[in-house]
Amino acid sequence: MYQADKKRYEGMKYNRCGKSGLKLPEVSLGLWHNFGDTGNFENMKRMCFTAFDHGITHFDVANNYGPEPGSAEVHLGRILKEEMGAYRDELIISTKAGYLMWDGPYGDWGSRKYVLASLDQSLKRMGLEYVDIFYHHRMDPETPLEETMGALDTAVKSGKALYAGISNYDGETMKKACAILKELKCPFVINQNRYSIFDRTIEKNGLKAAAREEGKGIIAFSPLAQGMLTDRYLKGIPSDSRICTDGRFLQEQTVETNLQKIHKLNEIAKERGESLAQMALKWVRKDDDVTSVLIGASKPEQVLENLKVIESAAFTEEELKRIDEIALREN
Repeated sequence: MYQADKKRYEGMKYNRCGKSGLKLPEVSLGLWHNFGDTGNFENMKRMCFTAFDHGITHFDVANNYGPEPGSAEVHLGRILKEEMGAYRDELIISTKAGYLMWDGPYGDWGSRKYVLASLDQSLKRMGLEYVDIFYHHRMDPETPLEETMGALDTAVKSGKALYAGISNYDGETMKKACAILKELKCPFVINQNRYSIFDRTIEKNGLKAAAREEGKGIIAFSPLAQGMLTDRYLKGIPSDSRICTDGRFLQEQTVETNLQKIHKLNEIAKERGESLAQMALKWVRKDDDVTSVLIGASKPEQVLENLKVIESAAFTEEELKRIDEIALREN
């Protein structure tokens, strides 16, 4: 059975999640890709072991992560049961509900029926009594916000989750959700949103400012823009790239459109003595508004490479200005 490195906490930085008592590692491991049925289980284990051996205590999953939906939770549950169960109290496990999971009117969005049934299914797949963070995965335009937030409150007060979170919300809706959960005395602590040098949505829709105002944390997913902010596409599109093997989240045209920007950003990274990926991860954490950065990986070596961001230098104002000038320029 796996035994964790005794020095696992020596190199990681932990940041308080908003004004709560919960701390998250500066880098967290996301299981969106490479943990489904098409992945290699031994590789999944090695990525989790490598992450935890270097202080990554937070593993993030969702009910629909796969393929097939639910399979990432199954694989994480197997890893926890067979190898890492002794460390459960050292781990933050999060999952979500909000996207389509089963047929009929009760398997999607944000109804109380769906959210609580989905959590029960997630706990069963992972073999856990509770998750540390339970998110509503996306805004539901048809279900009253009070109903969805009430379901999160029930999840926490039933002992099936320790903290509530929301994902893919805008600033205005997040503030309304926060007010409801505050009245319910439910520990809502975190927002999970897409954020990268190329994707500034949370700056435009008010989420980042609202989280700061309300004292809530932010954890950023897709900080590398589905691999564009790495050296992956600097010399063309590899045959084993996600564009070729999947194509749902990144298309060839998107890479080609941004290729000049990617090369210019890579030059700044070289000047800093970093890889483009390391610089992109550091940029997401350039201020204290973002608590943690979610990384995806296809092999343990990528986890180690991304962890170098923890010790990298802060940005100068000139560097930030140059990055903005490149990334925000119209194509």
